[in-house]
Amino acid sequence: MLLIVRAALFYLGYALVTIVWGGFWALFAWLLPYRTRFHVVIGLWTRYCLWWLRVTCGVRCRIDGLENLPERPCIVLSRHESTWETLFLQTLLAPQATLIKRELLRIPFFGWAFRTLRPIAINRKEPRAALRQLIREGGERLDNGVWVVLFPEGTRLAHGERRKFQPGGAALASATGHPIVLVVHDAGRFWPAHAVLKRPGTVQVLISKPIETRGCSTQEVQARVATEFDRLLGLLPAH
Repeated sequence: MLLIVRAALFYLGYALVTIVWGGFWALFAWLLPYRTRFHVVIGLWTRYCLWWLRVTCGVRCRIDGLENLPERPCIVLSRHESTWETLFLQTLLAPQATLIKRELLRIPFFGWAFRTLRPIAINRKEPRAALRQLIREGGERLDNGVWVVLFPEGTRLAHGERRKFQPGGAALASATGHPIVLVVHDAGRFWPAHAVLKRPGTVQVLISKPIETRGCSTQEVQARVATEFDRLLGLLPAH
């Protein structure tokens, strides 16, 4: 019963701030320079959401490997098993362009405001065109000092579940020569995919050292990334 009450309080605060904040900045975000816009529109919103999650549901985090993040933005591939990491990554890397399905931009308030941050919004029904778009727009973002964030598993998975990587991140790295940093975590233990209830606890986050990709084929990058990703996942708590 207590978990239900905590979750209800979280979603109440989450919904209210998203409607007010998203609606306001959907109208006025264009008045701000891009980098300021990112910190104000998405940075403050996600920090509030994570703070409110901690207050209402007792979900905290511990980060190992923060020193591994390079000074210059690069490609980040993250484990995708919760809504939690989509919030957390926005506070970790700024400014960033996230690869998303374009339908997310149609979500009232959130999607309207998110559109002003110029994510890489693709049509998943056209994978070849989507890959070309990722390489083109992702390369432009990286050249302009913007982090590019992808979820290589493609969809949210249950904690401990594994799935073959989609090639987009490796293809972008191969085409641009930018390094890749991996982010793995166990947020699904506390905020499972597609679940309403949340369990109190501390999310463990591991950040890899940069993986160099210059001169490597997509297949070579994919193999290196998959090996390191599995190694990091093995370091997380099993339960």
